[in-house]
Amino acid sequence: MHKKAIITCALTGVLTDPRQHPVPVTPAQLAASAREAWDAGAVCMHVHFRQQAAGKGHLPSWDPALAVEIAEAIRAACPGVILNFTTGVVGPDQSGPMACLRAAKPEIAACNAGSLNYLKVRADGRWAWPPMLFDNPVEKIEALLAVMAESGTRPEFECFDTGILRAVGMYEQTGMVTRPQVNLVMGVASGMPADPALLPILLKYLPQGSAWQTTVIGRAEVWDLHRKAAELGGHLRSGVEDTFYLPDGTRAAGNGALIAALARVARETGREPASVDEARKLWRLA
Repeated sequence: MHKKAIITCALTGVLTDPRQHPVPVTPAQLAASAREAWDAGAVCMHVHFRQQAAGKGHLPSWDPALAVEIAEAIRAACPGVILNFTTGVVGPDQSGPMACLRAAKPEIAACNAGSLNYLKVRADGRWAWPPMLFDNPVEKIEALLAVMAESGTRPEFECFDTGILRAVGMYEQTGMVTRPQVNLVMGVASGMPADPALLPILLKYLPQGSAWQTTVIGRAEVWDLHRKAAELGGHLRSGVEDTFYLPDGTRAAGNGALIAALARVARETGREPASVDEARKLWRLA
């Protein structure tokens, strides 16, 4: 286990409506929130892009000029920061994410490693949203990896269940990727639960030598899993994309408070948050 823990901040996400929750949307808001997270110990920022028109901030944008503007604002606020772009889209058309990768050339980008029935049920038994297939067939992944290779971007394979994690090993075996970097996404209602007891089992199925982290979705209960990930040597991620709640159940004021709490968890398990230079070495970034 490496003693240093790389901390990523998921700045805003794709689903949260800024009219209901205080999530950053504009380049200036994202840069300011990234700086709070940076000061608290995050060295990597996971970035989603939102439409900038009034009343449209809950909708995604794939405008490459906006991606560049946001990337430049975050890099100016956090010198040397590692950027990690979202790429997820439903359906075969990935031209938007690809254009953003080519334009802004982030060090890392998410690569959703398999398909998932994306479901959630309300307490009254109704679907929280219409059942949706988040489709990520191999040909879609291959096309995205080709653009990442072109833009000098390292893929981070998002794994929502055990079968998707095992598929990453097959991508390595067939030469689609070398030394894959894995993100175990836990807590999505129709994916892997945010259960600390599950994590040691999942690690048995990691491709050998893979760097790994957890993305933990939920409320205050997610912090037990963050602690287990830190104890087992994983890298760590939080932010208002993933949760609004601190370990004591209170609502976080923003990304800075969540990252400060995550850095405390790392230190309590005997690990220190990595500096950005240490993170670049650990993740083999140029």
